[in-house]
Amino acid sequence: MSNKTWIEKRKNLVLMVRIFLAVCILLLLLDLVIHRHELFTWEGWFGFYGFYGFVACVTLVLAARLLRRLVMRREDYYDR
Repeated sequence: MSNKTWIEKRKNLVLMVRIFLAVCILLLLLDLVIHRHELFTWEGWFGFYGFYGFVACVTLVLAARLLRRLVMRREDYYDR
């Protein structure tokens, strides 16, 4: 008997990834038909907001890694 939770089961994980990819593709396709009132030229580019969000997310992760190195303390910091 397996003690895995529902999210750890491979078939459920594959299903969640497929649903996520389907939603991403749907949102990208909706970019073709939804008219936006852009302020700057580059906001009208196909897939701009998806690309912008991806770059922002990667930047936040890299900044968090750098910040962790700056503020991290040893494990016994409060015991001393």
